[in-house]
Amino acid sequence: MDDVDRVTGGNPSPRLSVVLADDHLVVRAGMRLLLAQDPAFEIVAESATLPETFAAVARHHPSVLVLDLTLARQSSLGSIPDLLAASPRTRILVLTMQEDPAFAREALRAGATGYLLKEAAAEELLGAARQVGAGDTYVQPSLGARLAVTGPDLPGTGHDGALTAREVEVLSLLAQGHTNQEIAWHEHVSVRTVETHRARIREKLGAETKADLVTAARERGLLA
Repeated sequence: MDDVDRVTGGNPSPRLSVVLADDHLVVRAGMRLLLAQDPAFEIVAESATLPETFAAVARHHPSVLVLDLTLARQSSLGSIPDLLAASPRTRILVLTMQEDPAFAREALRAGATGYLLKEAAAEELLGAARQVGAGDTYVQPSLGARLAVTGPDLPGTGHDGALTAREVEVLSLLAQGHTNQEIAWHEHVSVRTVETHRARIREKLGAETKADLVTAARERGLLA
């Protein structure tokens, strides 16, 4: 799907311009309907893939980018710094199904200023978008409480360390049999970066074989 401009006019007062990035049309339609009813927002574009999102952000320099963590089977987590480099004034509000606090922590570290679950009420989405657009940070309260009581990363298996959210994603893909090249495409990173993640995962988990990786992935519920 190409970048779709949706500019509204007729109101001279300043608005928060918004780009909606989600690969589910129904989700985007719901967000569009909700935000369009509030005069504080102006939806300037929608996107369904990472390339479309980069193009929309570079073209419109929106006040707020509402970003899903997965776009057309590609993780957008690692692209947050590049999106901000393309439009430094833009604030990123992550809207996702990922309720693990490690993903919220990684997104905030990467430069996002908001993290909200898709199960949130409509009023909370509006409030979060306003707060992020104003330059403040917003984390869904229930998730914020979990961030406060958990460690910096996801727990490992008691060996040498803990896995980051990105390493958990790579572990899952490795256990499913994907090659380094396929993982690099999926995660929107270089093959060398995947190799680095793979080495760190093996070191942290003490995993020497693929069978060890599969076992570790199953222990985390990453495989059926």
